[in-house]
Amino acid sequence: MPPRYRSFYFSHAFAGGYSAGYYSYIWSEVLDADTVEWFKEHGGLKRENGDRFRAMLLSRGGSADALGLFKNFVGRDPYIEPLLKRRGLDRVQSENRTSQRRESEGLRQGGVR
Repeated sequence: MPPRYRSFYFSHAFAGGYSAGYYSYIWSEVLDADTVEWFKEHGGLKRENGDRFRAMLLSRGGSADALGLFKNFVGRDPYIEPLLKRRGLDRVQSENRTSQRRESEGLRQGGVR
């Protein structure tokens, strides 16, 4: 089967400074996914969580370092795992997909499950 994408399809991403912009876009997704995870871990979309989010992040705008504001809000450095999970790239899901693929290949080859 021919590859779906060729390397030149993405050449714009690494020429002319776009790569730095793309990196910042991905980094914002890391912070977004981790913030969503924080909400889930703290009872979801409750008034007190929203007030904390507004007071510690949104209301501060560009008045302080964004990473520092994030750390103050969640109380730690950002984790990439929530983004990996969102994109289906976390280890547990990857292992499950590999296991399912092996099982289906075994069935196609006449194996017994």
